[in-house]
Amino acid sequence: MAPIQVKKVCCIGAGYVGGPTCAVIALKCPQIQVTIVDLNQARIDAWNSPDFELPIYEPGLADVVKATRGKNLFFSSDVDRGIQEADLIFVSVNTPTKKSGVGAGFGADLHYVESATRRIAAVASSSKIVVEKSTVPCRTAESMRTILEANCKPGCRFDILSNPEFLAEGTAISDLFNPDRVLIGSLQTQEGKDACAALASVYANWVPKERILTVGLWSSELSKLAANAMLAQRISSINALSAICEATGANIDEVAHAVGYDSRVGPKFLRASVGFGGSCFQKDILNLVYLSESLHLPEVAAYWRQVVELNEYQKRRFSKIVVDALFNTITGKHIAVLGFAFKADTGDTRESPAISLIRDFLAERAYITVYDPKVEEAQIWMDLSEACPHLTLDQIKRQVTIVHSALEACKSKEAIVIATEWKEFREIDWQTVYNNMTKPAFVFDGRLLVDADKLRRIGFKVKVIGRGEVL
Repeated sequence: MAPIQVKKVCCIGAGYVGGPTCAVIALKCPQIQVTIVDLNQARIDAWNSPDFELPIYEPGLADVVKATRGKNLFFSSDVDRGIQEADLIFVSVNTPTKKSGVGAGFGADLHYVESATRRIAAVASSSKIVVEKSTVPCRTAESMRTILEANCKPGCRFDILSNPEFLAEGTAISDLFNPDRVLIGSLQTQEGKDACAALASVYANWVPKERILTVGLWSSELSKLAANAMLAQRISSINALSAICEATGANIDEVAHAVGYDSRVGPKFLRASVGFGGSCFQKDILNLVYLSESLHLPEVAAYWRQVVELNEYQKRRFSKIVVDALFNTITGKHIAVLGFAFKADTGDTRESPAISLIRDFLAERAYITVYDPKVEEAQIWMDLSEACPHLTLDQIKRQVTIVHSALEACKSKEAIVIATEWKEFREIDWQTVYNNMTKPAFVFDGRLLVDADKLRRIGFKVKVIGRGEVL
């Protein structure tokens, strides 16, 4: 049997995974036509914007889109046409944590996955390879296959693959150009292996073959959850140690450096912080918790749940550090929060620690001024409204101000809280900041960003997470 040739690719979902991934496929595979479709017309319009003001901020992404858009990369809201024309369809839609019903707070909401799958079955008039790109619970592919087979037209067949993405926001383009591995899961039938080979041949245009791993369908689905859970586990582990460091006078940087020298451990993801955020870590761990409980493995569920609980504790602990240092009250005080994105080099605010910190400061009736170089004002107001449902937006706006520079944010404040590790926060003119602050002037570094000794020489009272210094 001749190998399957992939000439046209469609991606359903123009979000953080589908957009960058398929833009890079278009760049690296000029012989393949790539169409990214989404029902959100405003998002598609942003992808097609003449000035390349894309809906996602990711370093290097605009350059990739500039090089391919209109050539072999297209963005469209015509979902049906994209499905009809494609040989291979990526399903890259949102899978948020359920907010109600069975599994609320833990299980993944697969509504969008099911809707996309049913649309493929209804529209497709020829055989397709359907690739599960979204992060999903184990055996979601089985549900997709059942739906497709029950609703497909005569003569159509669908082969299901799992191809989870292992991108880190802020470095997504470099991760796609040079991935640690590409993971493809398939049924271990001949048809499944043929479909797997077809997708592997796409990636082989730029990824060394030894980095393209082919496994069973269920192993692929679980590997994505496992990878994110274990990375988050390392962050919670180092954050737990940061609390011990503060209590004993140890330095978490020194501890992490020493531990990271062990070749069995390694240095990555051992940087203490105010907590992890983003669209994946918490959602995927909770998904793993729900899966474990569903499989009657309560001890396993409890183990992974603690990773998330420790992360929430770290955020609460840092809020309390601020209140305690500011003479046990921040009521009526003015605090600058530098950074609102969950990490640097992204505009993504999902599960951002800054949201939790500001929510806690609002509860203490403080006044907060926020600056982030990439997060839109509308996003900040929406996130704070969701985090503080007991407050109206007008009430929030009486206590929160959004400004457009770090110096403006810090002017006339009693304290500065660094919540995101943006490079520009390293380069602030701290002497000018100090001169314009209420004294004593406090800096609370939740990202191990500042030169604490330099700031103390200027006159600041400095608290760095994971260090036991006295203010």
